Amino acid sequence: MPVGLLLVALATIEPLILHPFNPGGWFQYVYAAGAVLLLLCRLFTTHGATDLRLRRLYRMEGWSAIFFCAGTFFMFYPSGTMRDWLAFTLAGAAIQIFTSIMIPMRQRKLQNTKK
Repeated sequence: MPVGLLLVALATIEPLILHPFNPGGWFQYVYAAGAVLLLLCRLFTTHGATDLRLRRLYRMEGWSAIFFCAGTFFMFYPSGTMRDWLAFTLAGAAIQIFTSIMIPMRQRKLQNTKK
């Protein structure tokens, strides 16, 4: 999973910082590979959570991968602009950040209540 997120991050930074006026290039394929890898990991990972809130957080985490895949679509869409795929990337990143904070907090809370 971290590999997919790193590929998406690398492919997002490259056109923004290194080549802002050069549309197209290798970063599209790196982004697509990272998004697909992340989606596959999210689809085939089982968590076994019994708590309803924790299951919802894991489901939200899966939506971040779907947003990255939507961003991939707009990268390859002929009339798509940089703001299209960047908007989906930012939405996926916001969900990813939120769930990466809330899942461990919820797990700690559940462990403390079981003691």
